[in-house]
Amino acid sequence: MTRSSHSEMVQRLNAAFHLIVCGHTLVDAALALTEQFGLSRRQAYRYLQQAQSMVSPIAGGEPNIPITIKLPADVAAQLRTFSATSDLTIGEIVAHAVRAFLTKVGGHG
Repeated sequence: MTRSSHSEMVQRLNAAFHLIVCGHTLVDAALALTEQFGLSRRQAYRYLQQAQSMVSPIAGGEPNIPITIKLPADVAAQLRTFSATSDLTIGEIVAHAVRAFLTKVGGHG
Protein backbone atom coordinates (compact mmCIF):
# COMPACT_ATOMS: atom_id res chain seq x y z
CA MET A 1 0.00 0.00 0.00
CA THR A 2 1.38 3.42 -0.94
CA ARG A 3 1.47 6.38 1.39
CA SER A 4 -0.85 9.29 0.80
CA SER A 5 0.55 12.46 -0.67
CA HIS A 6 0.52 15.61 1.42
CA SER A 7 -2.40 17.02 -0.57
CA GLU A 8 -4.38 13.79 -0.08
CA MET A 9 -3.76 13.88 3.65
CA VAL A 10 -4.82 17.53 3.84
CA GLN A 11 -7.98 16.74 1.87
CA ARG A 12 -8.83 13.81 4.17
CA LEU A 13 -8.10 15.74 7.36
CA ASN A 14 -10.25 18.63 6.18
CA ALA A 15 -13.07 16.23 5.32
CA ALA A 16 -12.78 14.67 8.78
CA PHE A 17 -12.76 18.13 10.38
CA HIS A 18 -15.87 19.12 8.42
CA LEU A 19 -17.72 15.97 9.50
CA ILE A 20 -16.88 16.61 13.15
CA VAL A 21 -17.88 20.28 12.97
CA CYS A 22 -21.18 19.31 11.35
CA GLY A 23 -21.96 17.16 14.38
CA HIS A 24 -21.57 13.68 12.93
CA THR A 25 -20.80 10.92 15.40
CA LEU A 26 -17.37 9.35 15.09
CA VAL A 27 -18.93 6.13 13.83
CA ASP A 28 -20.88 7.95 11.08
CA ALA A 29 -17.89 10.13 10.20
CA ALA A 30 -15.58 7.11 9.95
CA LEU A 31 -18.06 5.37 7.67
CA ALA A 32 -18.31 8.47 5.47
CA LEU A 33 -14.52 8.73 5.20
CA THR A 34 -14.15 5.05 4.32
CA GLU A 35 -16.74 5.41 1.56
CA GLN A 36 -15.48 8.74 0.22
CA PHE A 37 -11.75 7.95 0.17
CA GLY A 38 -11.62 4.14 0.20
CA LEU A 39 -9.89 4.12 3.60
CA SER A 40 -9.86 1.35 6.12
CA ARG A 41 -12.00 1.99 9.18
CA ARG A 42 -8.84 2.18 11.28
CA GLN A 43 -7.27 4.85 9.03
CA ALA A 44 -10.52 6.82 9.02
CA TYR A 45 -10.43 6.90 12.82
CA ARG A 46 -6.83 8.12 12.71
CA TYR A 47 -7.85 11.04 10.52
CA LEU A 48 -10.78 11.78 12.84
CA GLN A 49 -8.52 11.69 15.87
CA GLN A 50 -6.18 14.23 14.27
CA ALA A 51 -9.10 16.38 13.12
CA GLN A 52 -10.50 16.57 16.65
CA SER A 53 -7.51 18.67 17.70
CA MET A 54 -7.84 21.07 14.76
CA VAL A 55 -9.41 24.49 15.21
CA SER A 56 -9.82 25.19 11.48
CA PRO A 57 -9.28 23.45 8.15
CA ILE A 58 -5.72 23.11 6.90
CA ALA A 59 -4.64 25.26 3.98
CA GLY A 60 -3.26 23.34 1.01
CA GLY A 61 0.20 24.70 1.63
CA GLU A 62 3.09 25.01 -0.73
CA PRO A 63 4.02 22.12 -3.00
CA ASN A 64 6.94 19.97 -1.93
CA ILE A 65 10.10 20.08 -4.01
CA PRO A 66 12.65 17.28 -4.12
CA ILE A 67 16.10 17.86 -2.64
CA THR A 68 19.03 15.56 -2.07
CA ILE A 69 20.73 15.37 1.32
CA LYS A 70 23.47 13.19 2.71
CA LEU A 71 23.10 11.74 6.20
CA PRO A 72 25.28 9.47 8.29
CA ALA A 73 24.28 5.84 7.74
CA ASP A 74 23.03 5.37 11.30
CA VAL A 75 20.81 8.47 11.10
CA ALA A 76 19.40 7.34 7.75
CA ALA A 77 18.63 3.91 9.22
CA GLN A 78 16.86 5.46 12.22
CA LEU A 79 14.91 7.75 9.89
CA ARG A 80 13.77 4.84 7.73
CA THR A 81 12.78 2.80 10.78
CA PHE A 82 10.80 5.65 12.28
CA SER A 83 9.07 6.33 8.97
CA ALA A 84 8.13 2.67 8.58
CA THR A 85 6.55 2.55 12.04
CA SER A 86 4.76 5.90 11.93
CA ASP A 87 2.22 7.50 9.63
CA LEU A 88 4.86 9.92 8.33
CA THR A 89 6.96 9.83 5.20
CA ILE A 90 10.68 10.50 5.37
CA GLY A 91 10.08 13.87 3.73
CA GLU A 92 7.49 14.83 6.35
CA ILE A 93 9.82 13.84 9.20
CA VAL A 94 12.72 15.81 7.72
CA ALA A 95 10.47 18.84 7.05
CA HIS A 96 9.23 18.83 10.67
CA ALA A 97 12.80 18.53 11.98
CA VAL A 98 14.12 21.31 9.75
CA ARG A 99 11.23 23.63 10.69
CA ALA A 100 11.85 22.96 14.40
CA PHE A 101 15.56 23.62 13.98
CA LEU A 102 15.00 26.85 12.04
CA THR A 103 12.50 28.06 14.64
CA LYS A 104 14.96 27.31 17.44
CA VAL A 105 17.88 29.14 15.80
CA GLY A 106 15.71 32.06 14.71
CA GLY A 107 15.40 31.25 11.05
CA HIS A 108 12.34 31.86 8.91
CA GLY A 109 10.81 28.38 9.40
